[in-house]
Amino acid sequence: MTDETHTKTRVAIPSEAPGGLDARRSGHFGRCECFTLVDVSDGEVGEVHVLTNAPHTEGGCMAPVMVLAEHMVDAIVVDGIGGRPLMGFNQVGIAVHAGRGDDVQTAVHAFIAGGLPVVGLEGACQH
Repeated sequence: MTDETHTKTRVAIPSEAPGGLDARRSGHFGRCECFTLVDVSDGEVGEVHVLTNAPHTEGGCMAPVMVLAEHMVDAIVVDGIGGRPLMGFNQVGIAVHAGRGDDVQTAVHAFIAGGLPVVGLEGACQH
């Protein structure tokens, strides 16, 4: 009997439209059309799901935080994020990483490679 440890992480990527790994990334997580959820296990891309984002309303940045928490997301890769939702993600245990790239696949592979920094409050958007 072997005792193998498997690491599984669910990563959310704000996306402009449904399209799986080929979807274009959205530059604003709160206003994205959807989130592409990618399961990563032992450094390999697994299942991919698309989750429609709730309409963005003033002060409504916490709605996506709660929806992603309900879908067992462990990390999100964003271009930018405001302080309020960043604190919300921190409270529910979702790591926020800064990343670039045109599509979901590029962001996921950068996440797997470990080169995306965690966003702290000093890195939050001031809008």
